[in-house]
Amino acid sequence: MQLSALSEVTGVSIATIKFYLREGVLPRGVHVNATRAEYSEDHVKRIRLISALTEVRSLPMSQVKEILQLVDAPLPDPSETLSRAIGALPPYVDDAPDGEYPRAREALSALDYIYDTRSAGVKQLNSAIQAVKDANLFWEPEDIAFYGQIAMTMAQRELQPLATMNPKDIVSFAVMGTAMYEPVILALRRLAHQTLNIRMMQQRGAPGGPPGGPGAPGVPRPSGTTQAPVPPPAEASAD
Repeated sequence: MQLSALSEVTGVSIATIKFYLREGVLPRGVHVNATRAEYSEDHVKRIRLISALTEVRSLPMSQVKEILQLVDAPLPDPSETLSRAIGALPPYVDDAPDGEYPRAREALSALDYIYDTRSAGVKQLNSAIQAVKDANLFWEPEDIAFYGQIAMTMAQRELQPLATMNPKDIVSFAVMGTAMYEPVILALRRLAHQTLNIRMMQQRGAPGGPPGGPGAPGVPRPSGTTQAPVPPPAEASAD
């Protein structure tokens, strides 16, 4: 397909595609003649991948380049490749002057995790726990075990397809999975918080209002909220 068709299929403007070509994140098409190049389905997939990183993850082009370079040419050490990919994702945390991350070390000592003490993930965890404590939010020693087990369960689910992949595809999938699953998890967690808050308000009810509060029979739900339909109870069979 020509450049105009590539733009139409992907929904990305010709100017943006040319920018991707100049930046080197999109391979050039096959030259048919001096003024025309042909593009394939691989270019479509690549553009959608770039769009996901820039739009869904809001990554700057410099970080997109780093992630795509790791996908295209993984390092000899897969764990180093993944660590570099994590480092290309926000939040961006500076190295500690002494190279120590005590909050993360204390937390990870309670988990059966294998990790490099210099990895970006350790720095991010240390910074995140410190921020929670600085904000005087609820945080107990057992919380790390709770969150750690949930995180491990999610990772095991997400990485199931790796069993049938070749080594290069494994690295690519792990890198992109790290980048793209996180927004889904974050959005679901926020919606879960919203759901529980609404349910608590419903259970408490408005002062002087009917038992059950908003959402109870005959009581309107909070404006703008919705809920999946509840199927009617099965009818009892006649004997």
